[in-house]
Amino acid sequence: MSSRAATARPVGTVTRGTTNPNRLRRMDRWIAAVHDGELRRAGEAVAVDLGYGAAPWTAVELLTRLRTVAPRVRVVGVEIEPARVAAALPYEREGLVFRHGGFEVPVPGRPALIRAANVLRQYDEDQVAGVWERLCARLAPAEGGFGGGLLVEGTCDEIGRRHVWVALGPEGPRTVTFATRLGSLQRPSDLAERLPKALIHRNVPGEPVHAFLRDFDRAWAAAAPYASYGARQRWIRAVRDLTADWPVVDGANRWRQGEVTVAWEALAPRG
Repeated sequence: MSSRAATARPVGTVTRGTTNPNRLRRMDRWIAAVHDGELRRAGEAVAVDLGYGAAPWTAVELLTRLRTVAPRVRVVGVEIEPARVAAALPYEREGLVFRHGGFEVPVPGRPALIRAANVLRQYDEDQVAGVWERLCARLAPAEGGFGGGLLVEGTCDEIGRRHVWVALGPEGPRTVTFATRLGSLQRPSDLAERLPKALIHRNVPGEPVHAFLRDFDRAWAAAAPYASYGARQRWIRAVRDLTADWPVVDGANRWRQGEVTVAWEALAPRG
């Protein structure tokens, strides 16, 4: 692939560009675990790090982590700020290039993955659906029993301790994942400040995501006796209790990582 800037004007606005090494490790590891089959099936699959920021660390790390499960995957870092693309070019290598662009995703074909972390934070809530629709339309289609490409869009703190993301396929949103470094957690609702733009303003009484975090806090409190075995065991117990009332779609192997994934329909904003 060429790394020359696209001639068409990119779609979107420039972000703050804040980035840090290892900031997106929780998201990367989740993608490698749940999307590995699709990435391998696609052969030389293309994964896009959309809006990687002022430094290219997250794109470099994405390539490294995805190649542990899909050795032929290629990563394209896409940034709307030309100076950031120019600064990233020295980091290009086999399987990794950088391009100037935005939500039009200027790569050939249909990507198997688009990761957009901390990109929509500055947008208005009513803009999210349109961005999702545009990005989902660029994903590899579902076919032959496979679900197609994956869009992962979410928000994390500056050093990646707390992260919440939505996973979407070509058909639209599928799941919401909450991920945290358990040693830093006082209660699950601490993750509310990292809800993605589609949900962060919905953490109010009467909205599903508020009810979920309320129930999670209650389950966490009820699981306090398990704290003597460590925060991981307490988290696992709390999530297990949540499954009685909420459609948790993953299992203990992910819960041990400080994660829980819930069906989007259960948390989607009312109206």
